Amino acid sequence: MALWVAMCMNAATWTLAASLIALGMNWIQALFTIVLANLIILIPMLLNSHAGAKHGISFPVFARAAYGVRGANLPAVMRGLVACGWFGIQTWFGGLGLNLALGAAIGPVWSEATPVDLGPIGIVPLTTLACYLACVIAQVAVIAKGFDSLRRFQAIAAPVVIGAAAVLIVVLLIQTGGNLGPVMLQPSELGWGTRFWFVVFPISLMANIAFWSTLSLNMPDFTRFAQNQQAQRRGQSWGLPATMLVVSLMAILATSLAAERYSVDPSLLWNPDALVAHFDNRLAVIVGALIIVLSSFQVNMAANLVSAALDFTHALPKVLNFRRGVLVTVALGTLVLPWKLLASPESYVFVWLGFYGGVMGAVGGVLVADYWLVRRTELNVPELFRFNGCYHFNNGWNIRAVIATAIGVVFAVGGAYSTIGPDGVKTGPFPPDGLIPILRPLYDFNWLIAFLVAMVAYWLLAAHKHHRHHTVAFDPVTS
Repeated sequence: MALWVAMCMNAATWTLAASLIALGMNWIQALFTIVLANLIILIPMLLNSHAGAKHGISFPVFARAAYGVRGANLPAVMRGLVACGWFGIQTWFGGLGLNLALGAAIGPVWSEATPVDLGPIGIVPLTTLACYLACVIAQVAVIAKGFDSLRRFQAIAAPVVIGAAAVLIVVLLIQTGGNLGPVMLQPSELGWGTRFWFVVFPISLMANIAFWSTLSLNMPDFTRFAQNQQAQRRGQSWGLPATMLVVSLMAILATSLAAERYSVDPSLLWNPDALVAHFDNRLAVIVGALIIVLSSFQVNMAANLVSAALDFTHALPKVLNFRRGVLVTVALGTLVLPWKLLASPESYVFVWLGFYGGVMGAVGGVLVADYWLVRRTELNVPELFRFNGCYHFNNGWNIRAVIATAIGVVFAVGGAYSTIGPDGVKTGPFPPDGLIPILRPLYDFNWLIAFLVAMVAYWLLAAHKHHRHHTVAFDPVTS
């Protein structure tokens, strides 16, 4: 539960409600969408977490049962690539915070730097780009000192960030005399009819499910240390949905109060750095901005940087060690150009969250089908560490798992499309009619389609091929 509280309190989570309100929802619709999404993703998360708590194995090892001892590198690398994207996004939030702190400390010379057109990189102020690179270096430096330094950092950062958010809301409530501000009173532009339920809600729900879909795969990395199944079920069942509800509500309330306090359009205050920039006191701006940096670091290093580096190292052990894996993660996370992904709510929700959610959903469906439907939670753990054992399949690959994953991905994101903005410009790289036009309607339900299609496909492909020796529980005598 403490892990989830720490991971949910960050700038990316803070802006989730903003993205939904920017699409026309009111705050009640946005909260409803976020909470429902987290209750849904909690189901595969608990199902996959069971293997960690029961067998004491990490995600890449768990994946060997379904994909094979070599094939497990496929879901591990897929999950690692998504983590790279999130590393870039979270580090960009940290860079914005650091840029704000330096601007408040140095003055207009820094804060009013002119944006420069860097071609394919985009139009970015060089000062902000420098702060992004500084945040990259700082995180790599913490990781380089070992996992103990990371644990100590998180132990300090988590309570500071949560306490700061609570203090912010209390101070704003006092300053506004209890007036909750315009966001809390803002009506829905979509209403509660067809446009909400059948146009905006489905893809917004899938995007919010996708937000934690990577963690739904690799939670065995954490639950292998749980005392028992009840402990991990209770901690996650309360920790994830409740914390996401509280953080999203705090974001909505803080933005609304700040809009009332500073007489500013709420849409200009959704990013934490924009809100902090309106503080009246320079020292408060500096402290608030540095807390944004802390919040980005605390989730980024554990959930993205470390996990991606381990996934890549697991896939290419002869080429990469952990430190090289960290550098690969940093490079790929920067090449994603996170500032472009965050440029509009449409690109963030429809392109980034929507597309990778469909891909991760397919992997989740295969893992759940293999562990629960085919193997009935029984694994021969020593065989997971043997190249020529019962999880060898075909040269280390279970082709049925790969086929099922591919089927799920095609059905989920084959119809990926981009919307057309008010200015007539596409909000993403996909054609408006979809990559495969006939599959376009399915893209609005991408994660759900991927999960269910891949799960059923794997079950149909693998059930009749499954042999009893694949499910023999570990016997210390015979093994």
